[in-house]
Amino acid sequence: MEHGALPVFVSVLGLSLALCSSQTYVLDDKAGLGRVFDGVGGLSGGGATSRLLVNYAEPYRSQILDYLFKPNFGASLHILKVEIGGDAQTTDGTEPSHMHYENDENYFRGYEWWLMKEAKKRNPNITLIGLPWAFPGWVGHGKNWPYDFPDITAAYVVNWILGAKQYHDLDIQYVGIWNERNYDSKYIKLLRYTLDKNSLEGVRIIASDNLWEPIAVSLLLDPELSRAVDVIGAHYPGTTTVKEAVKTQKKLWSSEDYSTFNNEVGGGCWARILNQNYVNGLMTATISWNLVASYYEQLPFGRDGLMTAEEPWSGNYVVESPIWITAHTTQFTQPGWTYLQTVGHLSQGGSYVALTDGKGNLTVVIETMTHDHSVCIRPPLPAFNVTAQNAAFLLKGSFASIKELQVWRSQFNFKSKKPSFYEKLTPLKLLDGSFTLNLAEDEVYTLTTVTTGCKGSYADPPASAPFPKVYKDNFDVRNPPFTEAPDFADQTGVFEYYINMTDPGPHVFTLRQVVTQRPVTWASDADQTISVIGDYQWQNLTITCDVFMESVKTGGVFIAARVDRGGESTRGTKGVFFWVFADGTYKVTNDLAGQTVLAEGQSGTRAYGWHTLSLTVNGQYASGLLNGYPLWKNAVVLTPKNGWAAIGTHSFELAQFDNFAVVADK
Repeated sequence: MEHGALPVFVSVLGLSLALCSSQTYVLDDKAGLGRVFDGVGGLSGGGATSRLLVNYAEPYRSQILDYLFKPNFGASLHILKVEIGGDAQTTDGTEPSHMHYENDENYFRGYEWWLMKEAKKRNPNITLIGLPWAFPGWVGHGKNWPYDFPDITAAYVVNWILGAKQYHDLDIQYVGIWNERNYDSKYIKLLRYTLDKNSLEGVRIIASDNLWEPIAVSLLLDPELSRAVDVIGAHYPGTTTVKEAVKTQKKLWSSEDYSTFNNEVGGGCWARILNQNYVNGLMTATISWNLVASYYEQLPFGRDGLMTAEEPWSGNYVVESPIWITAHTTQFTQPGWTYLQTVGHLSQGGSYVALTDGKGNLTVVIETMTHDHSVCIRPPLPAFNVTAQNAAFLLKGSFASIKELQVWRSQFNFKSKKPSFYEKLTPLKLLDGSFTLNLAEDEVYTLTTVTTGCKGSYADPPASAPFPKVYKDNFDVRNPPFTEAPDFADQTGVFEYYINMTDPGPHVFTLRQVVTQRPVTWASDADQTISVIGDYQWQNLTITCDVFMESVKTGGVFIAARVDRGGESTRGTKGVFFWVFADGTYKVTNDLAGQTVLAEGQSGTRAYGWHTLSLTVNGQYASGLLNGYPLWKNAVVLTPKNGWAAIGTHSFELAQFDNFAVVADK
């Protein structure tokens, strides 16, 4: 960076101004380049965060995907990172494993395969990453620790990578260890060995998806471990790194970041860290958790995605500010470009980065986000000041001959309340390689030789609407197979479409809870399984469902109303739960754990027989029917006042559900 006076006429977005003094920043490649850029990405999973996306009807589903992945249209993401489902709660829900049991393999469960293929369809060059948050219980042999049997864990992960290629023609390029949990050096080495043994030498390992330390120190002390790991991935690094990580000479990634409500402040957070992760921490990739807020908003971290798509029943979605902030970088760079060494902070606050493809193209991204308008949910943000400023840039080296730059601008305009995002301005004519910008607070600029940028758009999607008050699903329609039923959000356990080959009657196609052993958990899973659905504001409603218990000794199932929480708080969920058990009893409780009993008695219910449950909640009273006959009535319900509907089981056990229906007054 050079400072000094520019006693010349320079162009300010097409206007010539006489400046007696202006801060000058030199962009030069004569002294060499910085680190190679690896891209900007989004994370699907880490808690079933794309759960509702697959249920959107066309054309809205494809439009959402275009805003995320289509080059030169919206976010144009370079990286898609997905959860390797482990049958356990991982923030906003569970994602199904490809191996529920040791002798079970199925590479069509869940929606991550579909999502990766859709991303690849739009951007064939997109980088794909897999990372486990949890593991099926058999991997840990009943212990909550996957490293006791590292060969089993490594084979389990490698099977997922092999299945991606065999069944979906997807090449996974990077794989992680265990999200935000302790790493095990022996396991990492064994994972590398297992990958190589299966002709997956090209799959690189990221470690440890937690903190810079102690993994960086371990890599410096253990040459074999260092050979196994290609990328140090840190989560929510606050734009800084540590000297030990830099000393390893590994790629440094912010492999999970952002995690912030996607209003304008969230967009400001994203703008600041996309630049400053490299300026301050030499991180060459930044991955947003999460990709798209496509889960019920009342679950943890509601609307923390790059955009919002949480209403498949209406078709409504919202393209939020982080989409366009992403475009400022992604549409004008590609993985394989290189940062200049001349990047840094602006004198009056903010930052700038510059990248080149080595073929004469140059992209400069500038942000002037103020503290209060760029706070991320984590980590805490130290105080700093940003004020309006003139910034002069001087191009040297191979860029000195550039005569024109394309200009794209976003203005958050917090004071006027009228933001404008990703606007194309008049190209900027350079004079002797110089230009000056009059930078206001809370702005983002891209100046580039790349001319292919575009602000894509579609006609407005349908208006937002609440979940239907009348909802029915007999689980007979399944597309694609081996997935969750539309709009059900599993919080513990996994509820899958099932073909009941032994039942020639009306229950051939059902929804089945299939997890029979507590997983190796990431969050604190409840002892019961539960899947929620509907409108969180529902108060008075009737739920009906046919149920089938498959456990003779411990079998128990429920339907529920006014379910008030999920995610990592599922264990403490309250609501109105109507249980029947295989021992011929029933119970009505005010909580999922079954500690607050509102009514109980004999039901005559047994395993391996279908029963129809009906629960009505109206004001402070609840009543239940069994097979059309009153079983209990007028149980007093004081709290909660509202919540989702739900189905579930008393433990990790097999059970089936059919002909689910809700009629809600509110």
